[in-house]
Amino acid sequence: MTNPDIIFIVLDTQRADRLGCYGYSKNISPHLDQFSSRAILFEQAVAPAQWTVPSHASMFTGEYPTTHQVTQSAHRLSPQRPHLAEILRAANYNTVGFCNNPLVGILNNGFKRGFDTFYNYGGAFPSLPQTASPLPWPFNKGLEAYTQFLRKISYPIQNFFGKSDLAFRVSLNAWLTPLWSKMANFKGQNERSVNDVIQFLQQQESGKDDKPLFLFLNLMETHLPFWPPGEFIDKTAPYFRYNKEARTLMRTWNREAYRWAAPLAAPLSELEAQVLSDLYDAEVAYQDHYLGQLLTALNGRSRYKETLTVIAADHGDGLGEHGYMGHAFVGYEELIHVPMIMHWPAKWQTGQRISTPISTRRIFHTILDAVGRLPENVPNFNPIEAHRLTLQHAAAGDDPENGTAFSEIYPPLNFVKALETRQPKLLADFRCLALRRAVVQQDTQTTHKLIHIDENPAELFDLPLDPLELENVHKQRPSTTSRLDQEIKEMVATAVAQRDQQITTDPLDQPVDEQLTQRLRGLGYID
Repeated sequence: MTNPDIIFIVLDTQRADRLGCYGYSKNISPHLDQFSSRAILFEQAVAPAQWTVPSHASMFTGEYPTTHQVTQSAHRLSPQRPHLAEILRAANYNTVGFCNNPLVGILNNGFKRGFDTFYNYGGAFPSLPQTASPLPWPFNKGLEAYTQFLRKISYPIQNFFGKSDLAFRVSLNAWLTPLWSKMANFKGQNERSVNDVIQFLQQQESGKDDKPLFLFLNLMETHLPFWPPGEFIDKTAPYFRYNKEARTLMRTWNREAYRWAAPLAAPLSELEAQVLSDLYDAEVAYQDHYLGQLLTALNGRSRYKETLTVIAADHGDGLGEHGYMGHAFVGYEELIHVPMIMHWPAKWQTGQRISTPISTRRIFHTILDAVGRLPENVPNFNPIEAHRLTLQHAAAGDDPENGTAFSEIYPPLNFVKALETRQPKLLADFRCLALRRAVVQQDTQTTHKLIHIDENPAELFDLPLDPLELENVHKQRPSTTSRLDQEIKEMVATAVAQRDQQITTDPLDQPVDEQLTQRLRGLGYID
């Protein structure tokens, strides 16, 4: 067996700036930090989108959102566009997924295509490995059959809530949030899924399967609501146990799901900002704790050296910066600057830190280029392009995209409609209907970032000098603005040219661009 095993771990909603290996001062991620010290760390990895659905679609296809067009929870990946797992299965890989995010594991969006086995830890009736059942044989068989029956009934309902604007708005009521966030496993069962992955890998070691392995793991620990174990709260927020007001604030935020993605009508109070930040850190610390057990298990495998491990985030999260919570509407660094770490002892130099801005959509190309011999009969897949865009070139100092990466901020329309119902003024004041795009580019002097709002240059930041993006310098640096404006226009032209017109959404749905255009006209933003 010559092809490497591939472990692809997505840390859903993980900000880069909250990890020690990315410069965070608090010691809350020792295991990831240690792992990064013997891996390749990309210091300026840029998510192709700011929320789960389009970002996962980009990592699974290697395309920007304008090309793959999976920009809403009601959209489905075109069957004409090959999925990473499909190509690997065609290359004789055993493909298995362990997923905690219901937007990836439950919605009928094509993200599970190509997986021989896909375990889903989210939703009302999770699908778990049989070894995870608390009952002995044959009772576990009966329980599994019953759960499968309930799952068949519940999945259409859960898909309905993901696609129906009315159902989505109803679910945002504060009295319902505790029900679906806990009872329906909104954040999955993250630690349990990691333990199941460890057990699966141990079984692989003792088995006789000679196929190489592709294992996808999605963890959703750092997403709201925040309820990490007390020992991790004590580490990051020692005041929390004794401060009743802090506990009340956190309970309120955990209950009011609508606020998780809404712009802030007023700035957070000092205590509110501290509680949200510190509890986010507690989730990071908790996640790192059980990830350390998985990384130890990976180190002990017989194919340790022949394993490519990729750890990345699909996006980050806003905790009140720039007037926004969550990850719905903007393209600032707290949302699109994400961690990405790669480790392949047999092939790649260890302990590298790459400053070149790169897109995490290139995980697709990097994984496929690592495979020894790819199938030649996969429609719409070009192995030459996979080799051209592998991140191994960037690690070697020869990046084919010249230190340039983009992000496309398609607002999730279900949240837009929730805002229309509850706070329409915020919708207009914060331009939540706007289509934003960002480009990050490194030159010999610095790294600039330009943000487009509705196809017009709006904000330019010098990231090394202004990492918090507080000073917009686009008027002071017109030549840089003009150059990056042209980069975005060329990216959009290329993405549109590559776009697959056979996108499989609901036939009654309009393309997202047309919807946004009509809404913008209605609000008077454009003629």
